[in-house]
Amino acid sequence: MKCLLCSLLFAFILAAAPRLGAHEMRPAYLEITEISPETYEIVWKVPALGEDRRLSLYVRFDGQTETITEPVGGMVGGAHVERWRIKRPGGLSGTPVFIDGLARTFTDVLARVSLAGTKTQSVLLKPEKPSFVVARNPTGWEVAATYTRLGIEHILGGIDHLLFVLALLLIVGHRWGLLFKTITAFTVAHSITLALATLGFVHVPAAPVEAVIALSIMFVAAEILHTRSGHPGLTARAPWVVAFTFGLLHGFGFAGALAEVGLPQNAIPLALLLFNVGVEIGQLMFVAAAIGLIALLGRMRVQWPTWVETIPPYAIGGMAMFWVIQRMLAF
Repeated sequence: MKCLLCSLLFAFILAAAPRLGAHEMRPAYLEITEISPETYEIVWKVPALGEDRRLSLYVRFDGQTETITEPVGGMVGGAHVERWRIKRPGGLSGTPVFIDGLARTFTDVLARVSLAGTKTQSVLLKPEKPSFVVARNPTGWEVAATYTRLGIEHILGGIDHLLFVLALLLIVGHRWGLLFKTITAFTVAHSITLALATLGFVHVPAAPVEAVIALSIMFVAAEILHTRSGHPGLTARAPWVVAFTFGLLHGFGFAGALAEVGLPQNAIPLALLLFNVGVEIGQLMFVAAAIGLIALLGRMRVQWPTWVETIPPYAIGGMAMFWVIQRMLAF
């Protein structure tokens, strides 16, 4: 059982190799704000590729839209940010907005439109859907769906968070009550710091947090080895304590991802809540899939060498060490 599980884990790590430097490709961000009748300010934020390059993504409106101020901007915090103004007779309501180049990437675009006298429209664009129509009367369901989806995608694309959870699963094993307690502790902890950081009550520099998150993964990987060798450590004895403690750090990591796109000013509590709900949905999906896989492999009557049990912790710990070095160099 464990041999096949190790092979699947190793394949997962190899598939993730091109994305080792981050949780997932950061989303681009488009903000359209009506500042006077038929006149709009555009903010366009595109993830950077190095110090002086950016993703080749461009905003395009229909043929009746006129650019009245040229785009001005530059590199800001790992992204290229531009601002300009446009004008369209009759306004933008009911008109399409296109993101050229999105279909050739693996990233998303969060588009937020604020028209005078209406609710904010929030739309998550994907490579397979690179355009949207400005709604005449947007509903709150769009914000709910968008931020829930962002939360799910962040946790499922967050390889470091998933490896931390996987390590906890390997330590706790089939002790279902303790597993529930451990996952709940991790959930409560990262929900607390996600809310505090997002609402501005606590500020922690992103680079050190990301490095310590990688160290937390190394810690639980080492704890797996201690448990396998018959010398269970703190995580084996009280996994919920470790999950809660490091969950506080992981919450700051989630907050950093949410800060990339921000929250709609007229629906901050709703968007924050549903982003967190999305994170939990994605986390439960991963836990359920891992438990299901382990249960399925447990039905296989195959005897494997005992040394294969060391592959998961060494694979997890090796990747975490790579992240530690990489993220420390980014300080």
